[in-house]
Amino acid sequence: MSDKALINVEVSYALPAKQAIIAVVVEEGCTVFDAAVASNIVKQFPELDLESAKMGVFGKVVAKPKQETLQEGDRVEIYRPLIADPKEVRKQRAAKVKAEKAAAKSTD
Repeated sequence: MSDKALINVEVSYALPAKQAIIAVVVEEGCTVFDAAVASNIVKQFPELDLESAKMGVFGKVVAKPKQETLQEGDRVEIYRPLIADPKEVRKQRAAKVKAEKAAAKSTD
């Protein structure tokens, strides 16, 4: 057994139809990636590839999950890949609204 203290963290992942938050007790100094592995979250989400998944802590993306260490009470978040670029979606939505306004104006 190690001399390191134990800390409590959570690991979360969500799909549109299914979400999970798993409480995990890990050694102090545990990395974001190590906590994700220790949670066994891949048993609930077999399609999840922890090696390539983006991760964060409390909504802030962590650039190097295998190096970033956790503190007591941290929540590791595993992010899904984006289906569409949010900037592009906003641009398309704005263009659609502009076109609808122009169409409404031309019928007046």
